Amino acid sequence: MMKRPLLALATLVVYVLHQDVWFWTSAGPVVFGFLPIGLFYHLCYAVLASLLMWLLVACAWPEHLEREAELPHEDRRP
Repeated sequence: MMKRPLLALATLVVYVLHQDVWFWTSAGPVVFGFLPIGLFYHLCYAVLASLLMWLLVACAWPEHLEREAELPHEDRRP
């Protein structure tokens, strides 16, 4: 299935985008008249990372863990 490699690639892209070296030397331009560009970038990055985490949980969460958690205590593996 192609879903897991795409999720891994998306995770790698978001990781690379976290290393924002392009806004280190300047506070400008200012977004919305008051927000420095670096802070706006991190705001957008946080939204992107949150969406990626939601996507990872929705598509790649190991369902066997959920099934095991719903079992009575006696039937669980040690």
